[in-house]
Formats: sequence, structure tokens, C-alpha cells
Amino acid sequence: MAIRNPDVEAAAVLPTNNGKPRAKKKTFAERARTDPLSTIITVSIDAVAASVATILGAWWSVRAGAVSPPLWVHLLFPPLLIVLLALRKAYRRPLNRRFLDEIEPIETSIALACMLLLSDMILDGALSHPGRVLVRLWVCASLLLPAGRLIRIVIQRSLRRRGILVSPILIVGNGHVAGQVISRLESSPEYGLVPVGIVDAEPWFGKPGDPKPVVPHLGSPADFDEIIRQTAVEGIVIAFSRTSDEVLTRVIRSANLNGLRVWVVPRMFDTTGAKVRVEHVGGLPLVTLSHTDPRGWQFTVKHVFDRVVSALLLLLISPVFVTLVVLVKCTSPGPVFFRQPRVGRDGRVFGCLKFRTMREPDESSDKFEPKVGSAPGGVEGFDRRTTIGKVLRATSLDELPQFVNVLRGEMSLVGPRPERPEFVDLFEAQIRRYGERHRVRAGVTGWAQVHGLRGQTSIDDRAEWDNYYIENWSLSLDLKILALTIPAVLRRAE
Repeated sequence: MAIRNPDVEAAAVLPTNNGKPRAKKKTFAERARTDPLSTIITVSIDAVAASVATILGAWWSVRAGAVSPPLWVHLLFPPLLIVLLALRKAYRRPLNRRFLDEIEPIETSIALACMLLLSDMILDGALSHPGRVLVRLWVCASLLLPAGRLIRIVIQRSLRRRGILVSPILIVGNGHVAGQVISRLESSPEYGLVPVGIVDAEPWFGKPGDPKPVVPHLGSPADFDEIIRQTAVEGIVIAFSRTSDEVLTRVIRSANLNGLRVWVVPRMFDTTGAKVRVEHVGGLPLVTLSHTDPRGWQFTVKHVFDRVVSALLLLLISPVFVTLVVLVKCTSPGPVFFRQPRVGRDGRVFGCLKFRTMREPDESSDKFEPKVGSAPGGVEGFDRRTTIGKVLRATSLDELPQFVNVLRGEMSLVGPRPERPEFVDLFEAQIRRYGERHRVRAGVTGWAQVHGLRGQTSIDDRAEWDNYYIENWSLSLDLKILALTIPAVLRRAE
């Protein structure tokens, strides 16, 4: 029988006069995090933004001396745009809604809607210059719709960090992977999922050294219906378990019947990227795994792009670069640049360039050893930063000379951050799949860094993010990381 959790159960059900439990009426916040209200809110925001865009576009046309678009354009544009966005699956509820992921389907749908209306207006012959009217509508919509989505995302993340708009879920499974899922969700409130219990036929088991999750074990899959009634959860995650697939299938079907969202950690999750496809042989599903070839022509394009952009950036920031050279040279004795051996692609060691931010070590400087499981970085041991060095590190301006490394072909703009040879040997012995990050060139910025893994943070998490980047690489992903680097740099670092 399931272990009862009085606090959770009391929040889930209320007693009636005859003693039988009845469902507690959901608050607006509880309904807003689930469909259909969650999707209705997003559609409403888009509809309002599209309607305002048509009004502003018409006002702009009149102000410019042009004729206002016909009434049918005002009436047709918002619903047409909503339909196109729905066809682009823009109203799915992703776990972690990112603004950069919203832009492409929104802008594409706006452009297509304007093209369809323009074609209709040309055929109708109502206006002599319909293109001028539609361009103004397109500009207004291209600004207002992303702005509406951005406001929604910012509010949603803020509420989730405060424990509002979060969904309680169950972890069906046990062991290391289940613990990893719990740890990720607890440390990442932006996903909006809070594990409230583990469901498995066995008590907790894991690898030696794995911390036992604080989430309670509520019972076995046989008690699943009773557990979800007690906990009022809104979703489940199927992690690894010794339970048979037949039993887990019944759990998933029961979850579906109770309206719960279901996520499954695939057995070969290390090889399952974002580009997997599901095909069928008769009724049997086959998962097609994508493959990234770091020696293929796509990475040749990436490296050419890296060098061209680095050359342009060095040209643009040359006044800042020269100013920093003078400041470093004049404020403390020693060389301007600091060259440190780092491990790059295929394990080759190169000299990674930075502006010098520290004084030479002396006898009082202690030897630095990273914490177990953490990467080196930031202030290591005794603080030897110079005055200008503190500013450079806090703003990440000390990394600018690495654009020279990119020009030399030793680094890329985006990729796993390079590490020192002595730590690489240590981490390869300790961290699973750590060495696989050396399949590509090291980067000035990376997927792990834009997710807050800078300085002395978990090396296990870094390896996971870096390998995800390699397996799912695309030029658009590089551009997204470069865009995310801007707010990441604005956050203070050591």
C-alpha cells in the first residue's frame, strides 16, 4: 500500500459532509499551468498583439498619406496568424520556454500571413499600392508579437522561481538516473516541475556515493492510482527501473486516463538528441538517431564562419582592445597577455590567450585544488587579482584575446570551454564521457556556460551540456548560444 503524505493529501482533497473525499477546486494559478487555460492565455496574447499591430499599421499608413487597408484585412489578419502559428506547433507547452526559440516560428508565420493577404489584395485590386500597407503591418506585428511572448516568458519564469505555476510530479523509477532527474528539476525551477515522490517496487538504490534524494518513496507501481489520488500530481517522469516494461506500460496508460503529462527517459539517453525521428514498420515504432560528424562539411562551414566573425569582431573592438592593453600594462608589472596551456580538439594542447589579471604568485600563495566534482576557475586559492584584473574578470573582458585563438584555428566561437591538461587527465578518470567533448574545437563560449556553468561549478554537468551541444550542433544553435552569451556575460563573474 502507498505511504500516505498528509500534507500533500490535505492539499489535494477536501472531506464532504458524508466523509467521502471530493476534489479541491483549483485556483486560477493551478489552472493556468495546465491546458486548456495555458494555451488559451498564449493564444489570447498573440491575438491581442496581432489586433494592435493591424490598428498601428493602419494608423501608420494614414499618417504616411497612404490609404488605410480594407476592413477585411483587420478582421482576417489575427485569426489567420493564429492558425499559421498553430500549424507551426507554436502553441505546444515546452518544459522550458525560451524566447529565442519563439522568434523563428512567429516571424515566419507573420511573413506568410502578410504574403497571403498581399496576394489577396493584389487580386482584389482594392488598393493601388497594397505592398506599402502590408509592409507597415508586417513591421508592427514583427515587433509586437515577440514582445508579447517575451513578457509572458519573463512573468512565467519569475512566478516559477517563487514556487507559483509549478506542477507536482512523480518519478516512476529508481537509482542513479532517477536521482539525476530529481536533482536537475530541483536546481532548475524554470522547468516548473516539482518532484513530490518516487514510485517503484524497490526502496532507493543507486551507485556508491550517489546522494539519496529527499523525495519520499510513496509506494510501488501497483499502488499508482491511489498515489496519484493522494498527491494530486499533474505529471510523471518514467526513469530507469527494474520494473518490467509491461507494468510501466500500465502506469503510463493509467496516467493518460487521469490526464497527467508523461515524460520518459529513453534507455540510450546518451545517444538521443533533439533531432530524433520516430518512424514505423507496420505498427512497430523505430527511433532514428541523428549523428553529428565533427569532421564533416558542416563543421568546415562553422570554422570558416568562426574566423570571419572573429576577424570582424577584432576590427570592431580594436579601440577597446588597445585601451585594455594599455591599462593592463600600466597598472601592474608583467606581460599584457597570459598564455595558459589548454586541451583542444583531439587532445591537442594549445596556448589559450587572456589578458593578464593576476600578479605573479609568491610564497604566501597556496596551491589550489578544486572541490571534488567541481571544475577549476574563478579565484583559485589566494586572491592575486589586480585592480584592473577584477574588472576584467567581472565583465569577462579578459577573454577577448581568445578571438586571436579562433583566427589561428585553435578555438571556435562556440564550443566546450578548454581545460588545463592536468585537470583533463583527472576528469577523464572520474567523469563519464568527459573525453568526448574533445571531438570538436574548444569555444570562447559554450552551451554549458550560457546555462550558468562557469567558474567552480559541477564538471559532471558541464560534460553533459557539452556533449549535448556536440550531438545537436547546428549553425542556428551556435547563433542562439552567441545571443545567450550577452546576458550571461552581464551576470557578474570572478
